[in-house]
Amino acid sequence: MQFRTDLAIEAHELSGTDIDGVTFSESENGGLRLTKLTITTDSAAERIGKPKGTYITFENLTLTDDFTNAKDKITAIAEKIRSLLPDRGEILIVGLGNALITPDAIGPKSTEYILATRHIRGELARSSGLDILRPVSVIAPGVLGQTGIEPNELIKSLINTLKPSAVIAIDALASRNLERLGCTIQICDTGISPGSGVGNHRIRLNKESLGVPVIAIGIPTVVDALTLAYDILGNRNENPTVNHTVSPRGEQMIVTPRETDILTERASKLIGMSVNCAVQAQVDYDTLMSLVS
Repeated sequence: MQFRTDLAIEAHELSGTDIDGVTFSESENGGLRLTKLTITTDSAAERIGKPKGTYITFENLTLTDDFTNAKDKITAIAEKIRSLLPDRGEILIVGLGNALITPDAIGPKSTEYILATRHIRGELARSSGLDILRPVSVIAPGVLGQTGIEPNELIKSLINTLKPSAVIAIDALASRNLERLGCTIQICDTGISPGSGVGNHRIRLNKESLGVPVIAIGIPTVVDALTLAYDILGNRNENPTVNHTVSPRGEQMIVTPRETDILTERASKLIGMSVNCAVQAQVDYDTLMSLVS
């Protein structure tokens, strides 16, 4: 039984912790548990089932509860996002997903909190004191079923026009464990497959497909029901009875928290504010918050 997860830390747990070509470290930052997983070889990538690259995971966010010490958490997350970005150049930020489906809306909703600055230039920027802002463009391209356009087609067109130094892609993810829903954020430099969180994988967005570095940011909002059933039973072997019970018509089912609307709203704001702080390193936290609000 292949347990479905978008989180590299969970894939690492399932594959075993002693793997050649993988470095793993744990620490605490901003009151959050921080893990860094780096996959350096093709064989390690194949064993874990994730592309080579760096995966940074923050846990214990508790977004469905009262969110406290927001500044410390946002600052810590922003620092790690910034570590994966090029020092100079315009940044294109893409909010992936369907805004009409709550567990899949983190990408589009995050863009509502991100400061677009590409148009602030010249005398307007100088007179308003905003000439230190890094150029940022923001888009929520929707999904294929809404637009008839694959996200990667639209993003490629924008890259050809804007010539950004990097893309930040934000999307909902799927977790293997219920305890990680709404309290985990993954940041990686390996790109992302749009729709992976709700089981609708599209063409992967990464440096190979787009020609520029792609930093992916996501928070798990769903668990695959079949994966959850096997996890509860403590059984990793394929069982037709379990398969039929969980998916009686062969349709994939997912589980999301009852408070998914609160989770999505708070996760989107957290990501949006963290991206602002990561990209606009020359601007202090309080000033950024005042510009966005």
